[in-house]
Amino acid sequence: MTLAVGDRVPRVVASDTSGEPVVLDGSEEPLVLVFVPYAFSPVCTVEVHALRELAGDVVQAGLRLFVVSCDPLPALRAWLEHEPYDGVSDFWPHGAVARAFGVFDEDRGAARRGSFLVADGEVRWSVRSDPGSARPTAAYRAMIDGWRGSTSS
Repeated sequence: MTLAVGDRVPRVVASDTSGEPVVLDGSEEPLVLVFVPYAFSPVCTVEVHALRELAGDVVQAGLRLFVVSCDPLPALRAWLEHEPYDGVSDFWPHGAVARAFGVFDEDRGAARRGSFLVADGEVRWSVRSDPGSARPTAAYRAMIDGWRGSTSS
């Protein structure tokens, strides 16, 4: 079952593309987790490039963005090396992070397209899309604007 807004996020620790551990439950800092099925695939690449335009706004909003994929760490690092955000390899134990968020596709062995804003151990926002369909950039823009508004009060 996919985590929904208001759900508690299990404590998950994974390695970013630098090999550094990162806690993915938003307890240390608010995070935007963007699950993608496969590095270097056409739709995933379109989505990752679209996120470039939002990277500065994500940082200004006090958020940290990670692209999460079940690809091996070296492949994910190569795919994201010129992007202004980091990635998390969910390769081993295979799909553990995607499973924790309820977006692991057992038949394909990859994450489904789901994005989550997590803060203080809770899902604050999410958006999903069907296989082969990119998530709308406007959804991220609305999330960033909403987060800014909720933290400036």
